[in-house]
Amino acid sequence: MTILIEQLELVSQIDKSVNYEESNELVLDGEFPLPKLQSQNGFSVPQNNSFGHSFRDYDADSERQQGVEEFYRLQHMNQTYDFVKRMREEYGKLDKGEMGIWECCELLNDVVDDSDPDLDEPQIQHLLQSAEAIRKDYPNEDWLHLTALIHDLGKILLLPAFGELPQWAVVGDTFPLGCAFDESNVHHKYFKQNPDYNNPAYNTKNGICKEGCGLDNVMMSWGHDDYMYLVAKGNGCTLPLAALFIIRYHSFYPLHKEGAYTHLMNQEDVENLKWLKIFNKYDLYSKSKVQVDVEKVKPYYQSLIQKYFPAIVRW
Repeated sequence: MTILIEQLELVSQIDKSVNYEESNELVLDGEFPLPKLQSQNGFSVPQNNSFGHSFRDYDADSERQQGVEEFYRLQHMNQTYDFVKRMREEYGKLDKGEMGIWECCELLNDVVDDSDPDLDEPQIQHLLQSAEAIRKDYPNEDWLHLTALIHDLGKILLLPAFGELPQWAVVGDTFPLGCAFDESNVHHKYFKQNPDYNNPAYNTKNGICKEGCGLDNVMMSWGHDDYMYLVAKGNGCTLPLAALFIIRYHSFYPLHKEGAYTHLMNQEDVENLKWLKIFNKYDLYSKSKVQVDVEKVKPYYQSLIQKYFPAIVRW
């Protein structure tokens, strides 16, 4: 079955009468406005994470940071092109179970992300914290609220019923396979232990990819991002293409934070990246020890699930 999802129209013109230096907006490349990190009435970005360190600080001296570095050593060593190909073939069958989206959210109560240096709370809290923060600043973009709620649901791969994959095959920053590992990747040094590192077919800038081929034609490291993308697309969800792009590439920090791998993007990627950069603020900086009242917000998110997803989803 062919799934047709309408592409969201993005703002392409900027109001020349607005002084963006003094207003509550920043402007992305291509004159795309988004709220400043510190807003008076909406979501306000904290200075430090829940451990008192800077966000995404992979060098802070702590027991958790040491565990995060060990995670990336294993990830960089084991995520090969052939491994990802096998995972996509296996999990693309969507034969691991059937349940609704909210039921899957509740399963994440048992999941903690070992790769995250910023938070060790159950993942359902991270989902709701992200969604509620976006809802404050973008009250009319309900598709974006739901995207935040579901973006990490693929982490159920850590649970026994879904294969109980090791953390390095589920979480962490993602990156392309089949081409050289860019030095902007966190703990890049550990890629030297990856069999693809010395493979002449894979270790050049483009590798087996073509410049401008589009990220859709690039093999990304396997994890919860790609799995949830396969689930959403395979079940005919009606979220816009920008939402699917966010789900699939929200952990692709080398791209949306460091600006690496842009030579592989096409024009559609460029447009969708604008929304991903907006989303990333809420994904990263909303992590907090202050928990959301799940029962209070549950009816709202259930209504969005009903709008965009079938009642029963194949996983």
